[in-house]
Amino acid sequence: MDFLKKIFKSKPKVKKADKRGTWNDGIGSLFLAALLALTIRWLLIEAYVIPSGSMLPTLLIHDHIFVNKLVYGVRFPFTERWMVKFKNPERGDVIVFKYPEDPSTFFIKRVVGVPGDKISWDGNQLVVNGEKIKTETHPEGEKLLNLIKEEELRGGKESFQVYQEQLNPSYSHPMMVQKDSIHAQVENQEIPEDSLFVMGDNRDFSNDSRYWGYVPMQNLVGRAMFVWLSCDETFPGVMSFLCNPLTTRVQRFFHNVK
Repeated sequence: MDFLKKIFKSKPKVKKADKRGTWNDGIGSLFLAALLALTIRWLLIEAYVIPSGSMLPTLLIHDHIFVNKLVYGVRFPFTERWMVKFKNPERGDVIVFKYPEDPSTFFIKRVVGVPGDKISWDGNQLVVNGEKIKTETHPEGEKLLNLIKEEELRGGKESFQVYQEQLNPSYSHPMMVQKDSIHAQVENQEIPEDSLFVMGDNRDFSNDSRYWGYVPMQNLVGRAMFVWLSCDETFPGVMSFLCNPLTTRVQRFFHNVK
């Protein structure tokens, strides 16, 4: 019993904490977190916000998307030189790239022509290498138009027609034109080497290759993956990239971009 009493009465020795810490604490942890975030942003994925209606009805204004930066290859950090290249974009890919006339600005468009292709566009029908791209009235065209705010459609919803276009044999995508309106046209334009011809899915209201020419491969950033956040309105001023949570479009969350 004396032995048991001594155990209960004895006070355990408390080891003093090492106040010096380790490299992984404090500044070290912040550095590692920042390095990991920068690596992911440089190598794997990056987030962007859709600022305009040039890709309607595929992408709505204030859709927040993730872009796959690894799909086409890996670049040396802070350069446009490829460390390793896996493949080139295909017709139908929705890509983010540096605007050729101002590389500090990022654009998002759909690839309609790759090197060597000959492109024609008469205002309604896309022709690639002499063959008409399969185009038909979209079965859910009215539903897609109803997702768009009236003020974002010049002339109103009734003045637009939504089609289903098949640039890629694996899938089709929506695109729309304004009825009885022919804007920029292209006739048998050949795409040079290491270049892409891109157009917005809102064909009559998109600033694209029809106006300023080709996208050099070196300007390529990546391919759009999916919408991870979407809203009707963002906060004003410097916070314009942040969604107003009261206006979120939940039905758009995790919507694949094709």
